[in-house]
Formats: sequence, structure tokens, C-alpha cells
Amino acid sequence: MDTRRLLRTTGTVIAAGGLLISGCTSGGPDVASAEPSAVPAALRPYYEQKLNWRDCGVPGFQCSTLKAPLDYADPGSGQDVELAVARRPATGPGKRLGSLVVNPGGPGGSGIGYLQAYAGIGYPAAVRAQYDMVSFDPRGVARSSPVECLTGPGMDRFTQVDQTPDDQEERARLVAAFKEFAAGCETRSQRVLPHVSTVDAARDMDMLRGVLGDEKLNYVGASYGTFLGATYADLFPGRVGRLVLDGAMDPSRSAVDLNRDQTAGFETAFRSFAKDCAKQPDCPLGKGGPDAVAERLKEFFRKVDAQPVPSGDPARPLGEALATTGVIAALYDESAWPQLRESLADAMKGDGAGLLALADSYYEREADGTYANLMYANAAVNCLDQPPAFSGPEAVDAALPSFQKASPVFGEGLAWASLNCAYWPVKATGSAKPLKAAGAAPIVVVGTTRDPATPYKWAQALAGQLDSGTLLTYDGDGHTAYGRGSECVDNAINRYLLEGHPPASGKRC
Repeated sequence: MDTRRLLRTTGTVIAAGGLLISGCTSGGPDVASAEPSAVPAALRPYYEQKLNWRDCGVPGFQCSTLKAPLDYADPGSGQDVELAVARRPATGPGKRLGSLVVNPGGPGGSGIGYLQAYAGIGYPAAVRAQYDMVSFDPRGVARSSPVECLTGPGMDRFTQVDQTPDDQEERARLVAAFKEFAAGCETRSQRVLPHVSTVDAARDMDMLRGVLGDEKLNYVGASYGTFLGATYADLFPGRVGRLVLDGAMDPSRSAVDLNRDQTAGFETAFRSFAKDCAKQPDCPLGKGGPDAVAERLKEFFRKVDAQPVPSGDPARPLGEALATTGVIAALYDESAWPQLRESLADAMKGDGAGLLALADSYYEREADGTYANLMYANAAVNCLDQPPAFSGPEAVDAALPSFQKASPVFGEGLAWASLNCAYWPVKATGSAKPLKAAGAAPIVVVGTTRDPATPYKWAQALAGQLDSGTLLTYDGDGHTAYGRGSECVDNAINRYLLEGHPPASGKRC
């Protein structure tokens, strides 16, 4: 599997942007209904749009644009956002089952990028034969009225700020960086910033369903995409078709709990990597158990914190912040472990280029120094969906012991990264709460036991919250499970998508 493709399309975001998940919002016209055809009059013109499909410039794919109200509380204002949509028509043969909407997570991941680079060509042939493969860039993301915050050089500086401050000066520098980031978002994206919540995106997705002509939504969401899918199901239970929520989130957890849970998830993933690394002849972290390997990684982080190593880019030597991000990036998928071993070995010899490349793929930084808007959209959605994890540095101080217990390797840095929403210019409109989707058709929730970004207990929790949730467990490593090598998982999900039969609740692979 191409690591860069994986990290760019299914990776969730933490290190500089805070965490990936949040609760749900309310407000605006009540568009939930057990009757799929019921649409409020104010929204009818949007649901009655016709998509003008055109060539995407990518063979086999078509693109279009969908208009949605900027503010669902006032859809008649005339203020709209434009949403980019793409599809690959069903290839046949066999009965066409409608559209299958896919979302890669984030928040901030480009659905169109994911569709064109992976889902539209890499999903099982039988699924692509019977479904039109469809995705969209959610509002605020990529091609859909994107949130913008910093220039390329500004983002370069932001990603290098020390997130394990050793003194008051470094603490002040980190706080200033978060404030500068937030102010940049307000300056460049003031119009859309209050309107990019997950509930807004879920309502957009129902509009897309209607415009596509589908009575029910068939959907596969990964990572944060599971929260988007569960939010949709809770808003529109009568319009739920076949929903797969892979690498599931727990919407009932507060921002600080989610951050701490995910911190523990990365510790679990690192310990799996450490056990494997110690068995390899090229392990740069030496032999011994995970604790010994972890201590050597921490020592490496301390060294590059004190003296960054050259990376091939004079403006961006490899310091602790970028090194940590590079390691975290590779923990999303065990197929990246050999690359991580090589990159760590090089960095320990004074060449940080490999870890920098991993960090750049995580941040979606291009070779010309520009960034996709992944990190900007990520913060914008998270900070709107839930109140901030921390109110200020003192609150981080109080929580540090629990984060360091969750992960001796990553805890301190991820605790401080969770401070970003404290300075956000728009007040949160949502809060943590369980999502039930009462009356929905069966929903398949998938959890991986050693998932670094979405801990397995989140999948257990979501499956339990959803009235019709059924849990499919993959006993393995890496982030998400569908299409990642488990024939057992793939067969169970394919059967559900193609025949409508969910796996027995509690099935393990």
C-alpha cells in the first residue's frame, strides 16, 4: 500500500490541530423525518437542483457542483456555499443499487481526492459494479468553500513550534502560535467559519442524497466519517440505507476525553510497532521490550528538541515537533513501519529528510511549499462541534499527568496540542452526546483492536449507542479495517453493501 496515499486520504489529524472528533450541533429547520420525501419548503429548491455532470480530468470520473444554504437556520437568505461533488458511475454488470457515498475522515479530508485516488478504483469490483461511487468535499474543505488560515510559510512556522514547552517562554510561544492560527482563520474565512459543523455537513449529505435521486443514503465513512455518518443517521433515521462506520468515533465523549483516549490509542499503536521493531535487524531503537524502545525514542525526541538535525530544507530542520508528527503519521498503518524504521535510523545519523517527508504527507504539504486546507478545516470543524478541551495553559497543566499516563511517549505533546480551540474566534455550537438514530435500518460499526487514532472502545460505544448498531471487530493493527487486507472484514462488509445483510453483532475477524 502506498503510504503517502494512505496518510493523505484516511489519516485523521491531531498533532498541530487538536483532535479530530466532536459532538453535534442543533438549530435550523427540522429536516429529520421517517418519510424520505418530506422536505421543508424552504429547502425544496436546494433538493430540486439538477447536477450538471462534467469531465473531472481524471479518467472514469465526473464532477459537478451542488449549492447549499450557508446557514440552515436561515435558508432563504440567499447566501449559499458551493459543494464540489464527484462520482464514478457503476461499472456493471448486475443490478444497480444506487449511489454509495464515501467519506475518508478528518475532519478536513477531501472526499473527492479519496474517491479518485482510492475508493473509486480500489473498492471491491463487485461494489463498484453495482453502485455509483460518489463523494463530496464537505463545506469548508478543499474545493467546497474552503477554510483558509495561514500562508505556506506561516504554516511551515506553525508546524515547527515546540509542543512540549520546557519553560514560560516556550509556553508563551505555543499560545501565540495557536492565537495566530485562529486569527488567520477569522481573517481569511470569516463568512464560512460559523457554518462548517458536522451537522451542517450531514444536512448537506442528505441534500446530496435527494439530488442524486436516492430514497435512502448508502454510505461508507472512515474515522471522523463515522461521526458524520452517525450524525446523519440521528438526524434522518428514516433515510438510512446501508451505512458502514469504519474506525468509529464515540460522540458521547467530551473533547478532553477524546484527546486523551486517542493519546492512549497512539501509545497502543506505538507499542505494537516497538515489539515488531525490536525483532527486526534494522531497528534503530534497539532491542528489548516496548518500554526500552519507548525510552530510546523519547531520548531521540529530547536530542532533536535541543538540536534539530538537517532535513534537506534549511528553513525546516527536523526538530521535536516535526519528528513527532512524522512518527505519528507512520503509526496509522503497519505497512509504513519499515519506512519509519528507515527514517528514524537516518534521523539518528543526522539526516531528517525521511521523517520530514512523513510529516509533510500528514499535513498535506506539497513540494512547492503550499498546503492543502486539511489542517484549517480540521480545526474549524472541531472547534465548532464541541467546546474546547482546555480553557488555557493552566488547564493543560492540570491534565498533563493523565495524558502522560495514557502515553509516556506522546502524552505531553498531545495534551498541549489540545489547547488550540481555546482561542477560536467562533463559539462552539455543539456538545458531546450519544447518537441513537432511533428507527434506522441496521448500521454496521467497525472497530480495530489496536487502532491508533480511533480506539477500539469507541467502536464498542457507538455500536451500543445506535439503536440498530451492529459491531464488527477486526483484531489487528492500523487505522480502519475495510480494504486493508482482512478477507473476513471485506466479505462481511461486501455482503452487507450488496445484499443488505449485516454481520452478526459481535462478529470478530
